[in-house]
Amino acid sequence: MEGIKPRWFRRNLQAALRVLPVTVLTGARQTGKTTLTQAIEPARAYFTLDDVGVLDQAERNPDSLLATRPVILDEVQRAPQILLAVKRAVDTHRRAGDFILTGSANLLLMKHVADTLAGRAIYLDLRPFCPTEWQERKDALLPLDRLFAPDFDWREWPDEPGDWPRWLLRGGFPPALEIASEADRGLWFAAYVQTYLERDLRQLSAVSSLPDFQRVMMLAAQRTGKLLNQADLARDAALSHPTAHRYLNLLETGCLITRIRPLATNPSTALVKAPKLLWTDCGLAAWLAGIRSSADMTTRMDAGFWLEQALFQTLETWRALDPQQRKVHFWRDRAGHEVDFILEEAGKLVALEIKTSSQVTASDAIGIRAFRDGLKRKASLVRGVVLHGGKARPLEADVVALPWGWMVPKSRTK
Repeated sequence: MEGIKPRWFRRNLQAALRVLPVTVLTGARQTGKTTLTQAIEPARAYFTLDDVGVLDQAERNPDSLLATRPVILDEVQRAPQILLAVKRAVDTHRRAGDFILTGSANLLLMKHVADTLAGRAIYLDLRPFCPTEWQERKDALLPLDRLFAPDFDWREWPDEPGDWPRWLLRGGFPPALEIASEADRGLWFAAYVQTYLERDLRQLSAVSSLPDFQRVMMLAAQRTGKLLNQADLARDAALSHPTAHRYLNLLETGCLITRIRPLATNPSTALVKAPKLLWTDCGLAAWLAGIRSSADMTTRMDAGFWLEQALFQTLETWRALDPQQRKVHFWRDRAGHEVDFILEEAGKLVALEIKTSSQVTASDAIGIRAFRDGLKRKASLVRGVVLHGGKARPLEADVVALPWGWMVPKSRTK
């Protein structure tokens, strides 16, 4: 296992193995689930259900795969009935860390999962790399932690040049990150989508028309960072609303998209209820939307949404490292006031507004002010932040302007 990139999520997996008999690690294909689990304990028995023989054994005699402990069962979404065998094995002899199950689909969202292993399993979600994790920067996410600190000092915020279009196109899948050429990386994403459509998708559900499904993927990519209106998407895809809804659910089950829910701040405030659509991997989203080079971003009117998508990669990494305490929301009222992201940690909130510009004015904090005014429990908002391409400075009481450059750093290539 030499030469592999270390994952910050390793400590989450190690902690889970100390507590519960079953750890279920899900995430999109190519995020590094197999590499991570095998690196934790190289001597652990390993079986992948991508192997036709192992899959047949899992379907016919699943208990036989569990005879050797501890064990890794890879891609278990291909035979979800094996969860019943895991349940029997745990109930016969319960021991922490015996079973690691991985899957390229969210088992909790799958309709035909035989058992959720309640009380026996913990479910973890491995996200793609964010830029600073790929560059192996130790403690790189501490600035986000510091936003919640009462003694936060804006002068300590890291300031370095950023190149978000480059990271947007690279995404966070390790094989794509290793490819320097934008054209060659495009070929990799094309193969990724083809594999997903022709193999992974068919394992999740019967889809009558793969071209229709791929069209939904492309239309969903064009809507990244925006409120999701399923009726509009169905109309543009020339599909019925139930079909478009089912296809979006399949993308979410396959760990490719994330629907961020709005934060409900006050029952008396008129808020939108539609979720915001973002992709798990920004590189895949950009490729599906037809963005093939950094130069393509200069001609797009929706650059701000794509900056949100690029920075979301880091925010989701931060959230996933402590999913019990941390959440990522957004906020928008019916008057049109909006905050791009609301970070929550242990009940405390930080409001983030994202701007591509290097200049910040008082009007850029209008959404943060409206959010603060609408909070029922105002003390929960620690501070508001306008992330932009310029320099750090205070804007008003508990609202600061900070640069996003360190989240998408320009200086290194890997």
